Amino acid sequence: MKKLETDVVVIGGGATGAGVLRDLAMRGYRAILLERADMAQGTTGRYHGLLHSGGRYVVSDPRSATECAEENEIITRIHPDAVEDTGGLFVVTQYDDPAFGDKFLKGAKETGVWAEEISIDEALRREPRLDPKTKRAFAVHDKTVDGWAMVWGAVRSAQKYGGQVMTYHRVEDIIVENGQVVAVQAHGTKTGKDVRIDCRFVINAGGPWSGQIAAMAGAHDVNVVPGRGIMIAMNHRLVNSVVNRCIYPADGDIIVPVHTVCIIGTTDVAVDDPDHLEIPRTEVQQMLDAGEAMIPGFRSARAVHAWAGARPLVKDTRVAADDTRHMSRGMSIIDHKHRDDIAGLLTIAGGKLTTYRLMAKNIVDVMVDQLGDDKVCTTDKEAMPGTEVGDTYQVTHRLEEREHDRFDSQIICECEMMNRRMFEELLERQPDATFDDLRRQLRLGMGPCQGGFCSTRAAGITQEAGHGSAEDVTSLLRLFLKNRWIGLWPILYGRQVRQTALDDWTYQGILDIENVPEVDPKTVKAQDVR
Repeated sequence: MKKLETDVVVIGGGATGAGVLRDLAMRGYRAILLERADMAQGTTGRYHGLLHSGGRYVVSDPRSATECAEENEIITRIHPDAVEDTGGLFVVTQYDDPAFGDKFLKGAKETGVWAEEISIDEALRREPRLDPKTKRAFAVHDKTVDGWAMVWGAVRSAQKYGGQVMTYHRVEDIIVENGQVVAVQAHGTKTGKDVRIDCRFVINAGGPWSGQIAAMAGAHDVNVVPGRGIMIAMNHRLVNSVVNRCIYPADGDIIVPVHTVCIIGTTDVAVDDPDHLEIPRTEVQQMLDAGEAMIPGFRSARAVHAWAGARPLVKDTRVAADDTRHMSRGMSIIDHKHRDDIAGLLTIAGGKLTTYRLMAKNIVDVMVDQLGDDKVCTTDKEAMPGTEVGDTYQVTHRLEEREHDRFDSQIICECEMMNRRMFEELLERQPDATFDDLRRQLRLGMGPCQGGFCSTRAAGITQEAGHGSAEDVTSLLRLFLKNRWIGLWPILYGRQVRQTALDDWTYQGILDIENVPEVDPKTVKAQDVR
């Protein structure tokens, strides 16, 4: 068994885990992050893209509202390449109670969330597709954020300070001796090899899997309830700013413009297993109906992909166990030294993507205090490597880039304006990556064709570059198409049916993708890990 040694092992490669790794490294600790799949493949990569202004929670969860308002500005400053400053609106639709607007303004004032009422004419000027029968409208400082870009920015920053990341390493045991965590054992799902990492501390940032991870150390009854929510991406931006219904948080009450699409979300249903998240057709219809209430004609627009994510909500004894909608969105830190007599183990759950940096700061502060050190957090002071403060991205940024290099590098994905150079450079840095791993950073196959055209090009380039045989790369292509299909079948109606039929004819009729000879799984570097 391979053996390593470090100060702290971070478990979980979502936004919180990446933030913890960065915070630890910037404070001078040696730290290694373990993630069973790719970075930001879990909850962080399965949400609607909103960088909260805090407006959503001014009535239902005031503390979370304040945290979001403060962190919104910090994230914009330190992650400019991941944030688009779209602005946002809260609207009282013709189906809603106008009196809630007064509660909204009162809550915003009390929590420090900026909000102001604007006229309906002004709201329609900003967003012409809004229902003209809208009763009231309020402007807020909502923005959108690319979760994958944010996480990888934090990883690069952590690596700059010596932090290490080990993806595709599944934690199998947290070793405790005499009431003290001393090591973590993990299995490399790509390498097939086990590794033991000796350490002084473990920070469990496993999101909805946190309870399972804590149990490995003997800390049971960590009640993190996975709250499943589905989202749907439409094929273009029906709005250019975030549009929220001005009501108590409910299903399908927000439309978020992200890159070239807009996303509607979300439902909230308690589930037992965060690894198995359904996308019920009834909830798809519910989302489309909800979009229609804010944007007339929403239902007739083309949906291109649906997905589900699991929120890591800490069980709240004040509400029913299956009522995840009313569980707090605030963060929760579990100190296993005092709760379970296990020193060197902390768990963090709850919170929002918007507050990931604050969550990391708070849990590392607890660790520093337990170790008797005096190392302060500086993660709010420094932008990510390769970025400049104030230089937030615009939806047209890739088009502008292609204007400058359109004659130098072939376009591989027309929908997302991704060229061959971008793909080859990332493939060179991550030669063992699956196409889905590359997609999360490049947006490969995330446009209207859903990989119908660009995936074969990516496969050809991968094989040509020597990163696998034709059989290996075909297996990667099959896996990529399989994962795209998961988000297509629940929304097969209208124009998306024609696109999916074309893709199916191409891959089944011409390439006969299902009957291409299988490869021995032991020889395939990238496994189907979800």
